[in-house]
Amino acid sequence: MPDLSTTYLGLNLKNPLVASASPLSRKIERARKLEEAGISAIVMYSLFEEQIIRESLELDHALARGEDSFPEAVSHLPDGGLYGVGPENYLNQVAGLKKALTIPVIGSLNGVSSGGWTRYARKIEEAGADALELNMYYLAADPDLSSSDIEETQVELVAEIKSAIKIPLAVKLSPFITALPNFAKRLVEAGADGLVLFNRFYQPDFDLEELEVVHSLDLSTSADLRLPLRWISILHGKLNTDLALTSGVHTSNDVLKAMMAGARVAMTASELLWDGSVKRVEEILRHTQGWMEEHDYRSIQQMQGSMSQKAVKDPAAFERANYMKVLNSFRELP
Repeated sequence: MPDLSTTYLGLNLKNPLVASASPLSRKIERARKLEEAGISAIVMYSLFEEQIIRESLELDHALARGEDSFPEAVSHLPDGGLYGVGPENYLNQVAGLKKALTIPVIGSLNGVSSGGWTRYARKIEEAGADALELNMYYLAADPDLSSSDIEETQVELVAEIKSAIKIPLAVKLSPFITALPNFAKRLVEAGADGLVLFNRFYQPDFDLEELEVVHSLDLSTSADLRLPLRWISILHGKLNTDLALTSGVHTSNDVLKAMMAGARVAMTASELLWDGSVKRVEEILRHTQGWMEEHDYRSIQQMQGSMSQKAVKDPAAFERANYMKVLNSFRELP
């Protein structure tokens, strides 16, 4: 029987299928069912920078009892109800999951500025998390802010957090980086033990009747796999770090492709949220193992990176050199 085990961030995992950051980790009972179905690790839903800022403002208000700008300041922050829990409740959930589960629990911080992050990184470690994922979700909307300024701030943040904790640190990246390999290299040099490709930006929409900006969540499909698949294939073997693929993992084929590109793990959430059943985990793992048996693969490690840029006959297929070839291969339907 093929060996599905892999390693990620120094953690020994029974298979490469990991539950990515999502509401799936909000209930301990559901997380336990995911573990029973075969999930090898769980990434916690994120603790957002806005929650830490809100807590700090509320603490200042409680201490000062002033009536200056506090109400206005808080009004500029997202409603805490959007996130469901505050920082202390988040830490309690980390501890609760660690007590209830035997698989690794990875904490998640979502933010880009320095300050309270190092303190909460330590707190998440103290709560029992086996590793930490830093989700640098940032939309560069200021025309006076350069890409180099943003990247430098993020590299410094990674170094700052890494110096504050002893557990492994993964960084979840955005795909919207001009020179992604160079930025990834700088993050690894700053201390990132792993890179997660990619973060998904949820785009706002317009309500034409109410004339309001509305927020909606569109779950991924397997078609979304191609972007992280491409970049993991390019980065594999070039950086001394673990690569994780997220976005578009819905089937056993998606898991297999992620491994062949060079990922250590394939992270999924949309498929589990869409299907609503933890049995989907069992199916994906069973079909993954079945494919490996049929194609004489003895282990996951054997296939990892086998279709990366450095391993295939046509490495240019991952780059723009293949662009015209793809377009010219298109044939119009009758």
